[in-house]
Amino acid sequence: MAHSVVIIGSGFGGIGMAIRLREAGVHDVVILEKAADLGGTWRDNTYPGAACDVPSHLYSFSFERKTDWSRRFPPQPEILEYLRHCARKHGVLDRIRFGTEVTEARFDEDAALWRVSTTAGELDARVLISACGQLNRPELPPIEGRESFAGPAFHSSRWDHGTDLRGKRVAVIGTGASAIQIVPEIAKEAAELRLFQRSAPYVIDKPDRPYRAWERAVLRAVPGAYELSRARIYTTFEARALGFIRYPRLMGLLERGFHRHLAEQVGDPGLRADLVPGYRMGCKRILLSGDYYPALNRPNVDLVTDPIERITATGIATADRAYEVDAIVYATGFRSTEFLSPMKIAGRGGRELNEAWRDGAQAHLGITVSGFPNLFLLYGPYTNLGHNSIIYMLESQFRYVAGCVRALRDAGLDWIDVKPDVQDAFTREMRERMRATVWEAGCKSWYMTADGKVVNNWPGYTFAYRRATRRPDPRHFRARHATAR
Repeated sequence: MAHSVVIIGSGFGGIGMAIRLREAGVHDVVILEKAADLGGTWRDNTYPGAACDVPSHLYSFSFERKTDWSRRFPPQPEILEYLRHCARKHGVLDRIRFGTEVTEARFDEDAALWRVSTTAGELDARVLISACGQLNRPELPPIEGRESFAGPAFHSSRWDHGTDLRGKRVAVIGTGASAIQIVPEIAKEAAELRLFQRSAPYVIDKPDRPYRAWERAVLRAVPGAYELSRARIYTTFEARALGFIRYPRLMGLLERGFHRHLAEQVGDPGLRADLVPGYRMGCKRILLSGDYYPALNRPNVDLVTDPIERITATGIATADRAYEVDAIVYATGFRSTEFLSPMKIAGRGGRELNEAWRDGAQAHLGITVSGFPNLFLLYGPYTNLGHNSIIYMLESQFRYVAGCVRALRDAGLDWIDVKPDVQDAFTREMRERMRATVWEAGCKSWYMTADGKVVNNWPGYTFAYRRATRRPDPRHFRARHATAR
């Protein structure tokens, strides 16, 4: 017997979607998780210093308050425990099938079912929801000799906790969001730390601190205090969208703050010059840290800006020098534009999603793909943010998808499929609006496909996205009634 809904992934998207479906009266929900635990990116990224760069009151579900966060910016273990709490409290934990990786899903048009193949067997679903996220497949750089290194080497999202880095010579490749958290922690214990930088990031101060006991007491006891804190953070972050999506010149104000921050924390003029990015602020992800630049001042830390030519059995070589190291950490990001890979997804007529997306990922509102009935994406193309909380965007998608599932049930439909002209119009609008954003200001970032298309980010305000996803519009879909079979 087919399940009503199958969800792939048990991070914020999968857990939150299952909760909202249960609240909508849809109880036959199964979550397929390839790992042995839930949590998605917050399960995978256990590197030293792992934490969120969105304040805790906003990086959480609106329907599940947590008034006792330890810090303004939550650390990884606390976020993971919050997700576990949500799954337990809302009856979702027993719906997860762990150790079950989806390899393929094919839409059977006659039966109006998704035939899902997994490493643990086959199952059928009326509705298939992908909650895989954008940052789950590690990217390892194509450096000559990478496999020849004789010591421990691992990606930041696959941290080898069995490797003791104390007193070792450590190389970190990459200077993105993970690296700026890892470097200050490793620098405290490594004998030498070589940080290999391809391009400098913009790093601004992170106003983090522990919450005081009286603050947590107020949040628990005073009606509306938690909601007020959430609203204040949301409004502050949302105001920054002006610089990202409409008036990129406004980023100059933040840029001046960046230069002040850099000057205050890095005294060496040569090092400071190496840490100034060569692109407009916001074109790549803006990073937050209060201890990254101080870590680079340490005598055991060396910033290397010469390009890596190859990796050898004993270290890393540039054109001018060979660096011997004992361990290599790849903080080199993810395959962010390959949304559902390596799964094979086939829709109507057997058309594969990879073929449909040969010119870049497309989905109406980032959620539905024409030709793939009853398939819904969470955190799909054009739904990432540069300025606010992705949880807010996910909650908008939960409501939209739940509305579609209710429509299928209440109207007696076999399937709904977004019309191609609706999807095409949305994609054209996104690409047109993207031209005005700072993300197309000339840099190369993880927001882009290989041919330079920005397909990850939402080029608008988050409240506008919420309005657009308030409810599914029946005019946007083709449908088949169960009686038509």
